[in-house]
Parts: sequence; C-alpha cells; structure tokens
Amino acid sequence: MGHYERLSTQDSSFVLWERRETPMHVGAVAILEAAPLTSADGGIDAARITRHVESRLHLLPRYRQRLVFTPIEGHPVWVDDAHFDLGYHVRRAALPRPGTDSELKALVARILSERLDRAKPLWEMWIVEGLDGGRFALVTKVHHCMVDGVAGMNLITLLMSRNPEEPPGAAPAWSPQPEPTPFELLVGESARRARTGGALARGVLDAARDPALTWSRLTGAGTAIAQALDAGLRLPDTTRLNRPIGPHRRVEWLSLDLASAKQVKERLGGTLNDVVLATVCGALHRFLGGRREWHTRLDYRIVVPVNLRLPGDERTGGNHVSAYFLSLPIAESNPLRRYDAIQTATADLKGSRAAEGIDLLTQLADRAGGTWLTRLGGRVIDRLRPYNLIVTNVPGPPFPLYVLDARLLELIPQLPLFEQQGLGVAVLSYCGRLEFGLIGDRELAPDLGSLCECLLASFAELETIARSRHGKQPSRKKSNRPPRERALRALR
Repeated sequence: MGHYERLSTQDSSFVLWERRETPMHVGAVAILEAAPLTSADGGIDAARITRHVESRLHLLPRYRQRLVFTPIEGHPVWVDDAHFDLGYHVRRAALPRPGTDSELKALVARILSERLDRAKPLWEMWIVEGLDGGRFALVTKVHHCMVDGVAGMNLITLLMSRNPEEPPGAAPAWSPQPEPTPFELLVGESARRARTGGALARGVLDAARDPALTWSRLTGAGTAIAQALDAGLRLPDTTRLNRPIGPHRRVEWLSLDLASAKQVKERLGGTLNDVVLATVCGALHRFLGGRREWHTRLDYRIVVPVNLRLPGDERTGGNHVSAYFLSLPIAESNPLRRYDAIQTATADLKGSRAAEGIDLLTQLADRAGGTWLTRLGGRVIDRLRPYNLIVTNVPGPPFPLYVLDARLLELIPQLPLFEQQGLGVAVLSYCGRLEFGLIGDRELAPDLGSLCECLLASFAELETIARSRHGKQPSRKKSNRPPRERALRALR
C-alpha cells in the first residue's frame, strides 16, 4: 500500500483557504557576504549552494513531498514526490550591478506575489546576485502548511552553521515511497475514521469511571473555549488597509538594535514583546494618522501568534500555534501611556485561556476529521474579519550563522496576507538586531516605505522615555489571574 501522511486541521487550513489573492507561503530574506562564495567568473557559486542544500534535505522530509487530496472529502495529504527535482526549487536571479536594497525589495515582492505550484513540493529558494556592498541574498518561500514561525526559523537554521569552516556533508541516498492510489486513500481514510470512533467510545467509558474529574476537565475546557469565542467574535473597526486585497505585494524591512530594545524593557518594565508591540503601535499612530484613518475610539485589533510547541519540538515541521487578540491604543498620543496600556493588556493575556481555547477547538476539528469544518471556519473568519493586523515576534539565534563560508548579515521574515488584511508585520531577532519585515498589498499600501520611518520614530520615542527614567523603578503590571505557562512562549 502506498504511503501518505494526513495534514492536521491547522496545516490543512492554509491549503484550503489559499486563493490567487492570498498565497499562503512564509518568506525569508537572508543577506550574506558574497566574497566567500564567489566563483572564478565573479558570480555566486550556485552549484556549491545547491549541493549544500541537497546534503541537508534528509533533515527536511517535507521538502521532497507534495500534496494530493483524498477522494470524496478532499483532505490534503503528503506523499513523496517521485519526480523530485532540486534544480526546480533552487533558482537564480541577478540585480543590475550594483543592485540596491530598493531593487532587492522589488524583486522579493514579485517572488512573494506568486503562488507555489501544488504539483511540486511547496518551497523555493532564490539565489540573488549583484547586490551592492559585496553581498548576495537567499530568498526563500515555504508554504505555511509546512511551517509556522518557530518551525520555519529552525528549518532555516538547519541550512546554516555556527562554524564557517564546517565542511558540507554528503547527501544521503533517498528513495521515494510509493504514492497511494485513490482507492488506497479511500480505504486508509475509512480505517482512520473507524479508529477515531473507537477512541471516542473509549473516552466515553473512561469519563463514566471518574465523572468528577471529567466534569472538572469539561468545565475548564468550556471556559477556555468561551474565552476564545469571545475574543474572536468581538469585531474591530476597519481601516482602508482592511479591504479586499489583490495578488501583488510590496515589501520593506528595517533593523533595530536589540540591546537598546532590552534597555527599554528594563527601564519601562514588561517584556521584549511589549517593546515590539509598543513600537508597532506608535508607528501605526503616525502612519494611520497621516492617512486620517483613526479616531479617538478606534478599536484596532491585532493577532499575536502564540507558540504551543513543547521543548524539543522546535525542529518538527507543520504548525502548532494559537493566538491572542489584542487591541492596540492607536489613538493614544502619549508614548508612555501607550506602552503602559500594552503592558497591562499583555499581562492580562497571560492569565487568559483564550489561546488554550483556540487550541482545543483545533483539536476538536482534528478529531472530528471533517474538512468541511475547516472550509466553514475559513469562510466565517473571512466574513467576520476579527482583526486588523498580524504581528509575529520570533526569537532567532543570538550568534552569527554561516551558509558554508558566507556569514549571514541579515535575516528578514515575511508573512502571508489573509483576506482583507492589507498589512503584515513580522519581527525576528538575530545576532543583536531586531529585524522587522513588512509586507503589504500593492494597491492598499503604496506608502509602505513611510511605515518604516514611522517605526524608527516610534522606537526613538521609547528610547528617549527610557533614558529619562534611568534609575527609576519600572512599573510592573501584573494580572489578577493565575498565569498559564504553556501557551505564552511567544510573549517574551
């Protein structure tokens, strides 16, 4: 019988919700030193990089698998790609020398605007030559059904090393497992449903043996799900960035000093994530204010993804995240009051069970096994639009990384955009820097570059306030609710 692996409900949602206007891939732009990988003709030694990628693919089995869909239900599953061609996935591009960062951003925007071919494994890596300053770039895009932010960070670093002298290993032999026929998929899925029914029956019997414990668990789960539904069903105000989007993108990025951000955190209290969110909030205060997009009662809500991976799971693929909904005080003109409001809100979130409730709903959908539930959930979210913006903040390595002998200088993350979400903000820390990756719909965000200026100005405000509070005891906002430890590793 052919081999396949069924996608989880969370992973499959990114496949089933994808449209031409909303390609569901996660991007990254790695900017590296060019000299160590320059070939005799003056170009980048792409063949050497390709051999290095090939030597690591055995650690990334999804990168040699493609999607097929089960009969009747149409649920996506992974199968080995018998015709896998590494040369299709590792591609080359060149900027007219000397290529500027603006030209690189325009190329990255075009690359990220194109959907991945579902007949192939869902990833691409572009080797971009000609960048000025003795640099080149690796632009990657990987479908969101394969990675979340944390897994994506670890998968990227699998291709890199802390040691520039580390020789590339030999590529292990690989033989694809046979692909199942439609009939085998039908039989396999029927057997899976039978096993699910058996497990449900055993769960009912176990519950009957200890009704008090069962009631306690049901009450806790009900509370968590109720909080999740309450968070997701309170709808925000909309801006002109929250309109139907097209397929074309703009990208921008900037870098802030991580030590300075930590100094702000130490002097104002809270967490590093509070500093990131306050920086974004202050930037949006300027950016949307310049567009005359906010008013004093504006409810501008963001989604903050929450890592649910347990220690040791960081290198597994797929998605294991939940989310918090947070209203940003966009209309507040005082930066310290903005910071304090965000610090209070995130402290309260640490006592909330909403993220746990979202995870429980996802688990229920997995056990129910109905792809129709995933499709229905996507349509409900599209119609309700329960948030304005997604802001991710993923911790990266604090030490330098290398691709073969070339040092990684910058690593910029990029998010996908969802329906009626014309802006996304991804933040990643690397080697003493906070890298902000901005992506916007090309028509809705023609002024995306000015948001970078607003971020710089907002961060400078926080630095000024932090310096003025030198020697003062920071206010530590605490929640009155008990902390929930498992779901909060993303709120650093």
